[in-house]
Amino acid sequence: MALPAAAGTVLCALVVLTVSRPSAWACLLCFTSHTERLRICQTFAGMEGPELEKCEAAFTAAFMGLLDTEINYDERSHLHDSFTQMIQSLQELATAQGSFEVAFPDAAEKMRKVIMQLKEVQACIPPCGLQEVSRRFRCRGCYSTACDLPLDCPVQDVTVTRGDQAMFSCTVNFQLPKEEITYSWRFAGGLRTQDLTYFREMPRAQGYLARIRPVQPTHRGTFSCVITHDQRALARLYFFLNVTGPPPRGETELQASFREVLRWAPREAEMIEPWRPSLAELLARPEALTPINQCLLAAVAALASAGVTLLAWVFFRWYFSGN
Repeated sequence: MALPAAAGTVLCALVVLTVSRPSAWACLLCFTSHTERLRICQTFAGMEGPELEKCEAAFTAAFMGLLDTEINYDERSHLHDSFTQMIQSLQELATAQGSFEVAFPDAAEKMRKVIMQLKEVQACIPPCGLQEVSRRFRCRGCYSTACDLPLDCPVQDVTVTRGDQAMFSCTVNFQLPKEEITYSWRFAGGLRTQDLTYFREMPRAQGYLARIRPVQPTHRGTFSCVITHDQRALARLYFFLNVTGPPPRGETELQASFREVLRWAPREAEMIEPWRPSLAELLARPEALTPINQCLLAAVAALASAGVTLLAWVFFRWYFSGN
């Protein structure tokens, strides 16, 4: 009967250990090592004995209030530095023969204040997208999580009259990384779908703005834009283009014949094209002033200024030579 009793004792101990295990995963264990904590308690309470075990238990218990703490993922290094400074301060107190029963709660309170001053985690913005700016670090388990949102955004319906222009804006309502963002476009003809197997690449379309002009019935279907950062998809947007109405009144037989000739070109040539804004569109849309467009505008302004200067010089030279 002694063996079953011993086995029962071991089983109970394992159950208690299993139940209490998650409570140990506080911020203290995420940002400090067991060796660091043991060294502090050995300095406070000696190398071994009941007092050492009491110190270790008090160390963990003092930080139980930080068990369910969540912080901005980008603030991990800041919090790690704060815990490193805390370990150094506790080591100095232990060397000075201070009391761990006082030192540990004080240290935990200071760390709580540090956490309160960290940059807050941004809320997830539905309905879609991989939102890295909203990634958070959880002290219960020492792991990070992102927003639980799908990568695919809902399909947006766009209705355009035949012969007019269709424009798609591949933008999302959450913050994107500032660098290494790319946009790729795909098309599924005649379908309103999010099934990627129906889409084909459209290499001519680049950037977050793209347009089709003039819109024809063959353009009916779903256009998809994939936003990528460092070869990782952040969001997939879908636009279903529905083409309605007869040809516009201003369309002549010559235009129709010219369009028939264009149909002999590859299919990509008549499809979506990158947005190349005119001067009026640049002035009306400040976001269109990309560095390349700004350089082009500066070059045009410089040429215009040089032309005016040259004309003025020629005029004055002619005028004074006549006199």
